[in-house]
Amino acid sequence: MMTKPLDPKTIPKYVNELVRPPVLKPVVAKDPSTHEVLSHNYTVFVTELKEQILPCGFPETLVYGYKGIVKNGSCISSSPGPTFEAVKGIPVHVQWVNNLTNPHFLPVDPTLHWANPNNMPTPEPPFLPFPPGYPLAQSPVPVTAHLHGGEVRSDSDGGPDSWFTAGEEKTGISFIKSRYTYPNMQEPTTLWYHAHALGITRLNVVAGLAGFYLLRDPNNDIEPLLPSGKFEFPIVIQDRSFNEDGSLLFPNVGVNPDVHPYWVQDFIGNAIMVNGKVWPNLDVERRQYRFRFLNGSNSRFYNLKLSNGQSFIQIGSDGGFLQSPVTLNEVLLAPAERADILIDFSMLKPGTKIIVWNDAIAPFPGGDPPDPETTGQIMQFTVKESKSITPMPLPPILNDIPILVPDVPKQVLTLNVVNGEMGPLELLLDGQKWASPITELPIVGSTVDWEIANVTRATHPIHVHLIQFLIVNRQKFDSERYLADWLVLNGEPPLQHPTIPLPVEPYLIGDPIEPDLNEQGWKDTVRMNPTEVTRIRLRFTPQSVKSGESKPGLNQFSFDPTFGPGYVWHCHILDHEDNEMMRPMKVVSCPIIESNPQSCCQVVVEGHTQLVPPALNNAPITQSNKVYADIEKVCAEKVVISGFVRKTITYTAVLDDGSKQENIITDDLPFQCIIDREDANENDIFMITGASVLCEVYAHTKNFGIHPVTHDQVAFKFAEKDIIKVCIRKGCSQPLPSIED
Repeated sequence: MMTKPLDPKTIPKYVNELVRPPVLKPVVAKDPSTHEVLSHNYTVFVTELKEQILPCGFPETLVYGYKGIVKNGSCISSSPGPTFEAVKGIPVHVQWVNNLTNPHFLPVDPTLHWANPNNMPTPEPPFLPFPPGYPLAQSPVPVTAHLHGGEVRSDSDGGPDSWFTAGEEKTGISFIKSRYTYPNMQEPTTLWYHAHALGITRLNVVAGLAGFYLLRDPNNDIEPLLPSGKFEFPIVIQDRSFNEDGSLLFPNVGVNPDVHPYWVQDFIGNAIMVNGKVWPNLDVERRQYRFRFLNGSNSRFYNLKLSNGQSFIQIGSDGGFLQSPVTLNEVLLAPAERADILIDFSMLKPGTKIIVWNDAIAPFPGGDPPDPETTGQIMQFTVKESKSITPMPLPPILNDIPILVPDVPKQVLTLNVVNGEMGPLELLLDGQKWASPITELPIVGSTVDWEIANVTRATHPIHVHLIQFLIVNRQKFDSERYLADWLVLNGEPPLQHPTIPLPVEPYLIGDPIEPDLNEQGWKDTVRMNPTEVTRIRLRFTPQSVKSGESKPGLNQFSFDPTFGPGYVWHCHILDHEDNEMMRPMKVVSCPIIESNPQSCCQVVVEGHTQLVPPALNNAPITQSNKVYADIEKVCAEKVVISGFVRKTITYTAVLDDGSKQENIITDDLPFQCIIDREDANENDIFMITGASVLCEVYAHTKNFGIHPVTHDQVAFKFAEKDIIKVCIRKGCSQPLPSIED
């Protein structure tokens, strides 16, 4: 039966009461002799359930959620999931269990680079409509859980290739375990956990797989001054669209449906959901409250303000308390950003109603303003009859944010889009796809500036796993001229070779723009605006390391960040992340060489392949090349590289009896090239950072003749000449530590 979209203007507002997510109850492990708490342990199930998201009288909504034992001892499934309340210094172990056994109820697009647990071939157009979509894509449902903002070892990071299906029957290439360890050695803050499986994160999160992880520090001096208990609320804001039967409405026709049948670049819902309820109300007493706001939407930005014009105080951002409190009248949140906010209701009369407004354009910043009757409203506060309590004063300094000084060369990177006839085909980081060789190889202990030029028209919230970083500044630049010169240097993306960085200095306009006051603290997600270069400073150490106490090669984490499958950085517009706007990042342990450029060599590879049986000359013939390269030898000031080009030729063959059939021939063409490196010594280790065909000089058939049976013209050879490019950097070897419990 066909479902009809639900008109959001028919949904009554502020009849739902705001729900506080339940808090998980840990199994506490203690030392039997000292009774010291050793760890908090949980088992959390990923489940399918129905929730009353719309007001009573409307149907329930099928969602995904998380299930576990909560504080009152009951076992509860909810979406958003139950909250973890962690304590600094006490490790948390979570056994994640995938209990999703039904096919996915949202459209899985198998033309994207995704988890693909059935290893199904990529379908070709014309595509099947959804529903039903492709059964081998819809089931089983892969999941993984990422602790967003957490300082964790990479085998507990829940990266995109560490997914697993129900019963762990099928797993991703980076899967090591499903029992994750969170050390909790970082600053107290608002973290959150969410699904992160490759290519379907947008679907699993909009289906409901997200929840809060609040890290507290009993020894922190600021916490006792803040509202707590029932006066502290985690608030996750998410946009959704619904059908009249209560089901979630999600796009099932792609922006370029002949390429990606179901994928769209920005899911923008027409209703606002807060803590799993549409347009809720919260009754508040006449006193100050602490609200931990999280933008949990796929794509929508929020610019929040109070309808009575009242100001509020921001005390924290993604990674902990700000250095000083910041008084604001509005706060802009991109997807995944958090804001720790204090709102004082003590001076308001009982019965006062305040609406949290939103005026952020969607998609941001080039879309449409929100409808003031629907997505321009978030939730409502109603002031109850109660005694007025004056807030406790805050000190002028909340946190000691260290001064970070770069100690390795900066990286210049780009945000790119590849456009199709109807809109984006894919979005990229530095012109590269997810599967390209790893190029972000930060040294543990190092501090590095990333200078990121946004040559797209969208603001991208860029998230880096493992660490919290600081925003240095933003600066306007001539993005059109920069992009034109970048394309001359690199070619059209996606690139088939390592990106050649283009310095931004000749294109800069005006002076650098300091980050907003409420951005001048620890961040794990940063808004990168179009026509701007954003500079962030990343230090690959724990937050707690003081200024001047880090250096490249010195690991001060409580774990080895070089172990495991590694980390990622990506755009947190989940629709972008799912279509290539994510790159791997591998932390390495050796100190960087002071001058360690990427060096490249070019070599001409030429060869002839015998076509046996011969090719029908007037029929199409295709060929593809893949370059394999390795370090053959390292000599004084020279690195010798050997490899081969594997070419695959597909053509219509004419057999001896005159019949015709498709034939495939594979041939390897060897090559060798030498790179001069002044820093090369015999025992040094170098690594290949890229090997590709830089230029195809020619590829054609030759040695023609007439087939004796059919009298067709046939070709007996295929000639090819290519220019191959191979690039290297100096590398290092790393010991392999044991797997943590």
